[in-house]
Amino acid sequence: MARKYFTSLLFSSFTVLTVFLFSGRHLTAQTGGTRVYRFLDLPYSSREAALGGKTASMPEENLNFGLFNPALLGESTNNTLAINYINYFADINFGSVGYSFKTPLPGYFAAGMRYINYGTFTAADETGQITGNFTAAEYIFQASWARTFDSLFSVGVSFKPVLSVLERYQSFGIMLDIGTNWHNRDNLFTAGILLRNIGFQIDPYVRGHHEPVPFEIMAGLSQKLRHAPFRFVLTLQQLQKPDLLYSYPKDPENPNTDGNIQKEYRGFGRFAENSFRHALLGVEFLPFKSFIFSFGYNYQRRRELQVPSRIGMIGFSWGFELRLSRFSISYGRASYHLAGASNHFSLTTNLKALFSGINL
Repeated sequence: MARKYFTSLLFSSFTVLTVFLFSGRHLTAQTGGTRVYRFLDLPYSSREAALGGKTASMPEENLNFGLFNPALLGESTNNTLAINYINYFADINFGSVGYSFKTPLPGYFAAGMRYINYGTFTAADETGQITGNFTAAEYIFQASWARTFDSLFSVGVSFKPVLSVLERYQSFGIMLDIGTNWHNRDNLFTAGILLRNIGFQIDPYVRGHHEPVPFEIMAGLSQKLRHAPFRFVLTLQQLQKPDLLYSYPKDPENPNTDGNIQKEYRGFGRFAENSFRHALLGVEFLPFKSFIFSFGYNYQRRRELQVPSRIGMIGFSWGFELRLSRFSISYGRASYHLAGASNHFSLTTNLKALFSGINL
């Protein structure tokens, strides 16, 4: 019964996406600059970054996937510690730590914390007089729970208080993630749906001025080939926002163009452009049980951050995971712009195996 329910839910999500994309010509939307706490959209684990930035469904073999979609918590992630660090742009760095465990209560639990440090800034008044320095940072505290039904279907919930401190401005908010996941009996195929960042600002930066949070609906599929060492991953992002095209101002150096991207796509061309912007594509090469190489493509990132005269590898990402006897070490690199790429480092270990001497 759970399998039929999930299949129906997944099919409905894809149907709604298709209808929205076809009807999106009368809608305008932009994913950046309209929400607070946008650091929630950053990929914290190396494999997520390597697979395009987000993954809604994968086998429950990595705690970092379970911290993103709580439905992926399970027996294979139990008693696992995950640490992530990311060297970002302009001296910005962020990271996370998470731990999964079981209690006498039904289901699986995890707790964690994520942060982003924007660095130290020079403070000045309206005349340009230097007045000192200030810092900016944001934090997420996470508690997750998952429950498996009939060994194939699972649901999970994450509770995420958010604290943002930007110079003298502070904000506090509450977020909730709700995820589902289904896999077949040989665990080669998985499918999941995730509702992220359901919540609101409790304490806004400016009194009386509450701002929207980056709510998102996602769906994902992964398929590992039975007789070949490859896994293919498809993630659909921003399903609540059917039209990801947007208008931008005129180019003052080129008066012959009106700068309106809405007029560049019509009919099926608009549908195709929106479809690709919603999709994150990934493939993993698994030649050995102890090694995984991941490759991803984010079309939206490539279209929005490219320099037309020199596109390069913008939108592409890659990484690898090396599983040692007691640790898993992984690295991911994602190309955002010609100015540089992000570097992601992850370390996971099963504490029971670490302290008892049992190999993973």
